[in-house]
Amino acid sequence: MFRSLAADFIGLIFPRLCLACREPLMTGENHLCTGCRAELPYTDFHLLPADQNPLGRRFWGKLPIRHALSYLRFVRHGRVQNLLHELKYQGQRDVGTALGQLYGSELHTAGLAADFDLIVPVPLHPRKLAKRGYNQAAAFATGLSHGLQLPANNTALRRTTNTQTQTKKNRAQRWENVANVFEVENPAAIIGQRILVVDDVLTTGATLEACGAALLAAGAAEISIAAIACADR
Repeated sequence: MFRSLAADFIGLIFPRLCLACREPLMTGENHLCTGCRAELPYTDFHLLPADQNPLGRRFWGKLPIRHALSYLRFVRHGRVQNLLHELKYQGQRDVGTALGQLYGSELHTAGLAADFDLIVPVPLHPRKLAKRGYNQAAAFATGLSHGLQLPANNTALRRTTNTQTQTKKNRAQRWENVANVFEVENPAAIIGQRILVVDDVLTTGATLEACGAALLAAGAAEISIAAIACADR
């Protein structure tokens, strides 16, 4: 009881805020308020046939993938951009884990867990990882692992070059920036595996394409991709 009263008192002085809309959270709400949970721009791509999935079309002729998935649509100056900013630049790695768990549970309910064996996040270069302190894609992978009830391997891929940010690059520049910068650390861990490769944001898909190509070259049986949010190209 004492602990509860202390928590309530601290909450009055330093209220916990929804990371999407910045309004105070109510008791029982974590990271996102009920209103934002209801109003976020969900894609529901996992409910579409493959030939009707607009995200999958971005990879046609580039990378053979089974599923192209994104939890949310990226909208500038909105709730999703706020969430991603908190995740990448404000140390809120729990945002990625929470969103991953929510999305993983949806995918599990839709029966997609049976289509994957392993979840692999896009890696950060060691220097960038040391600076940020965590990999936002790995946080998302951890949440997906819980929701889908599948293992995640955060070290399956290694980024060999500390590439420039993909922001403000066009499709060709994004591909050139990430081509041949990923390698598989331990091929034995991924040979024959149906892998779900995950990242925080998908724009052109160049980064996920490069990761998927490296995994297939090392012996993965099949590749699917997923992101927290996808942006219009």
